[in-house]
Amino acid sequence: MKLATWNVNSLKVRLPQVLDWLKAAEPDVLCLQETKLTDDKFPLEEIISAGYEAIYSGQKTYNGVAILSRFPLADRTEGIPGFEDEQKRVLSATVNGARVVCAYVPNGESPASEKYPYKLKWLDAFQSWLKTELALYPAMAVLGDYNIAPEDRDVHDPKAWEGSVLVTPEERRAFNEILGLGFKDSFRIFDQPDKTFTWWDYRMNAFRRNMGLRIDHILLSDALATKCTGCKVDIFPRKMERPSDHAPVMAEVEV
Repeated sequence: MKLATWNVNSLKVRLPQVLDWLKAAEPDVLCLQETKLTDDKFPLEEIISAGYEAIYSGQKTYNGVAILSRFPLADRTEGIPGFEDEQKRVLSATVNGARVVCAYVPNGESPASEKYPYKLKWLDAFQSWLKTELALYPAMAVLGDYNIAPEDRDVHDPKAWEGSVLVTPEERRAFNEILGLGFKDSFRIFDQPDKTFTWWDYRMNAFRRNMGLRIDHILLSDALATKCTGCKVDIFPRKMERPSDHAPVMAEVEV
């Protein structure tokens, strides 16, 4: 089963690219973040025509998540149960015997911003909920834009980013706490090329200069990680005209 995640930074703008990528990459499951669409605007007919079912949770202008699947989607859960949050950031479903969680972690803006404590509080609630979910669903994949570069090797210039959001010790600690529940970073199961990233700023010719960060991740529970046969970042969509600032990530799991 091919599991993929992609922050599309507006599904309305990027829909043709998403449909093209579905045809080319043939993922079985694709988790989308930053759809930026209310549910009544979600392009369900186009997704169905491409051969996928879909569930989605969106809002106007900001956030929004969706799960596209070639398999039936069951037992939908929206948000983090018990954590009051108006922002549409989490969507879960059971797919082909595996629990799939699509997550868009808050950015945090800067350590001095009021959005930063919200991010840490959100991550704490997310981690607590995942602990409970993992006990119920041993086969689990948590895909999405985590807005965290876990290590310095996931940052094009660690010194330049030091002290900035996405790389702070508190954020990295939260990421490692999720791993400590019994997850593996599927990308790091395998040897990977140096300076492989998933996000590049639109400014400063960042993509052409490969000034990126690896902040989009597919975490697999131990039950799935042992069956993972590969994980890669597909930078081709980032080369297109009017691209998302993120590239898709895809992992393959034998089920």
